[in-house]
Amino acid sequence: MEITQTLLPGVGMRYDMRTTKGVPLSIVVHREGQADLCVLSREDPDDVRLELSLNEDEVDALAELLGAARIAEGMLDVTREIPGLESARLAIEPGSPFAGHPLGSTKARTLTGCSIVAIVRGDDVLAAPGPEEPLAAGDTLVVVGSATGIDQLRVRLQPV
Repeated sequence: MEITQTLLPGVGMRYDMRTTKGVPLSIVVHREGQADLCVLSREDPDDVRLELSLNEDEVDALAELLGAARIAEGMLDVTREIPGLESARLAIEPGSPFAGHPLGSTKARTLTGCSIVAIVRGDDVLAAPGPEEPLAAGDTLVVVGSATGIDQLRVRLQPV
């Protein structure tokens, strides 16, 4: 079974996989110890069908139950290079065509190949946001993808 791992600077680590029945799963393990487990749509990987947010104690209990090794806080090497994969923080500026609209309306993954893995809103970080999450001017999107895809998304988000 293939599991892809993506470093989320300032957030933690994201793991993506498909079950043997083809159901896509995404798990975001935060640096502080909590985790978000997401079941994604088979047709649209930006569409989160079910999201479970677990606190640190729940993550530890689940990891113990499954016999998995726990990724300890601080183990993430934020300076690690992953060839061909880049991350960026893209602002939703006033006048952006997506301010006031749901995240899914950006069609980021479909049109640019980029994944929006978190939304930074003030001091809050919303990891693994669903497509229904509304965007607001002042939000910062944490994006992972190719350099070309990130550039395309940056242009797409700009005010008209």
